[in-house]
Amino acid sequence: MNILETQKFKCTVSSTLNKDTKQYGKKFMFDNQEDTCWSSSQGDNQFITIQMEEPQSISSFNVQFQGGFATAEISVILDDNKGGSEKLDFYPEDINAVQSFTLKNTVKDVVKIQLMLNKTTDFFGRIIIYKLEFFN
Repeated sequence: MNILETQKFKCTVSSTLNKDTKQYGKKFMFDNQEDTCWSSSQGDNQFITIQMEEPQSISSFNVQFQGGFATAEISVILDDNKGGSEKLDFYPEDINAVQSFTLKNTVKDVVKIQLMLNKTTDFFGRIIIYKLEFFN
């Protein structure tokens, strides 16, 4: 089960297209609707940060981009409640389908997840995400 469905959390993003949070806001990555999405503004160094209320174990995640507006590399930084941090790199395809990524080892007591969206496939650096899920 997606831990973000059962866990209270706070999400921040680097930007939103035209600052239009009603149409392209971060909440749309988590609403389980196929026709809504978060869309970033132009520029390098796009990111998503999720701060969880309770520590969780993370073993995998799913992400769904819009083809042409993806990232060629995701750096996932998992911070635990003891001050530790683990950085893992993943290499998604530039496709529309939901992509699943499994961590080498489950990371326990995670309270903060940062996704650094490196090397965007869009010439202007825009990212569009329809779905983002984390599993333990």
